[in-house]
Amino acid sequence: MNRHTNSGVPGDNDSSLLHQFCEGSEDAAERLYSRYGERLRRLADHRLGGDLRQRVDADDIVQSVFRTFFRRAVQGDYELPDGEELWSLLVVIGLNKVRGQAVRHRAQRRDVSRTTHTGDVEVDDSGLMVLRLAIDDLLMTLPASHREIIELRIDRYEVGEIAEVTKRSRRTVERVLQQFREHLREILWPEHDDAPN
Repeated sequence: MNRHTNSGVPGDNDSSLLHQFCEGSEDAAERLYSRYGERLRRLADHRLGGDLRQRVDADDIVQSVFRTFFRRAVQGDYELPDGEELWSLLVVIGLNKVRGQAVRHRAQRRDVSRTTHTGDVEVDDSGLMVLRLAIDDLLMTLPASHREIIELRIDRYEVGEIAEVTKRSRRTVERVLQQFREHLREILWPEHDDAPN
């Protein structure tokens, strides 16, 4: 598989384009979309597979990936060192979107007697493993300090205990947990994304 490389032109690498977008450049957003949109579409189409491809369009996945990426970039959730690409991050977001769609469509066909409740998310047994993989992939996109907080919560530590272990304030812990819930919700129900044009 050919690996995409950034242009050597100043201001044209991913880090620079991301910075320009966060400063309000629509042209930078279009260039990032042009650079990665088709690759993402091929990835999504491949991952959707048989029956899911009949229900979900790969282009919709791509649009959802960029809506999530652009919104979180503006919020300051992403930093990209010079010389590194956005591709691996976009792949993680894309795979999470596909898995979220798989969970959602399986849930529509679930047997109520086999339903598992996981906080804000309700899935059947067949979707639970997919959900766990999506959570693991989402954790990979977070700073180490945020991952520690999420993992402790998954291990059923209380907010106060997490604050003590991580040496963070309760307010910080609650904010990190809320952001994680919102990001997970975006993955499972991408049609609810607030889509900037």
